[in-house]
Amino acid sequence: MMKTGGTTQSANAVKTIALAGLTAGILDGLDAAIILGMLGPGVKRVFQYIASGLLGPASFQGGWATACLGILLHFTVATGAAATYYLLSRRLSILVRKPVLCGPVFGLGVFAFMRYVVIPLSAVPKPRPLVGWGLVNQLIAHTVFVGLSIALIVARSEREV
Repeated sequence: MMKTGGTTQSANAVKTIALAGLTAGILDGLDAAIILGMLGPGVKRVFQYIASGLLGPASFQGGWATACLGILLHFTVATGAAATYYLLSRRLSILVRKPVLCGPVFGLGVFAFMRYVVIPLSAVPKPRPLVGWGLVNQLIAHTVFVGLSIALIVARSEREV
């Protein structure tokens, strides 16, 4: 099935990463929009917060333009997570053999990396501590909606090759 030069394999990698990133981005974005958007500061504000990673507090004055930037950044991060899992799965076959175990663990890793590396290095205003239901929601969202969805898509793609 692989063409000369690995073009079929490369096309499959791009398709898999794009699908996994899109899926994780939609699921995690819906969670944020529903839980934080409707029960908290509002959907626009949720995505402006993401954009504040680049723009700082000015993001909250930018209306839907900065919210849309936040949506773009959200999907960029989700696709980066999908690419990371895909690339790791090329070296660690357990990631495709045991996606139901490895995906949630990867999701926790994504949560920790975002919370303790990316956010502190960004221009985001100082985040409030995550406690109670906010923490529970973030852990569920990252283990199921991000980690598990990416792992299942990558594993399915591997079986189809």
